Amino acid sequence: MILIDKRRHPLKIAVISDTHVESLGSIPTPILMKLEEVDLIVHAGDFTEGAVLEELRTLGEVKAVYGNMDSSELQRMLPSKELFTVNGKRIGLIHGSGGPWGIAKRIRPVFDDVDIIIYGHSHEPHSKVIQGSLLFNPGPARNYYGLLTIEDEVKAEIVRI
Repeated sequence: MILIDKRRHPLKIAVISDTHVESLGSIPTPILMKLEEVDLIVHAGDFTEGAVLEELRTLGEVKAVYGNMDSSELQRMLPSKELFTVNGKRIGLIHGSGGPWGIAKRIRPVFDDVDIIIYGHSHEPHSKVIQGSLLFNPGPARNYYGLLTIEDEVKAEIVRI
């Protein structure tokens, strides 16, 4: 488990998923601008190419998992799921699998005792509390990104561009 505690409030996390691009240059400019402004970038899988991960790391700290469309190189570099803590909030990160219908309910049991579960795969934005945890999917990064602001409470926002 990774602990991130910058001792600053609020801590801002940009969340993207399902980029499906060969380079960051293919991601819409408003998303790239937001990625440069936050404390942490979280990618919920389906980069497609390893170059995207490396380019994200030049913008700031990155937490990421691989998705079903990612190269074998990325699958060797990244975990399939991860658990980390940010300012006292436990966050589970996973890509997801299967059909889009009911994915949040299928993912919820993967992590016990977490405040937030970030996932992708369905290409459908989603932000809803299920069994005491916020399940958060930013949607595909060609149209959306997510913003989590973590203080004593968590503020979740999905931004359509």
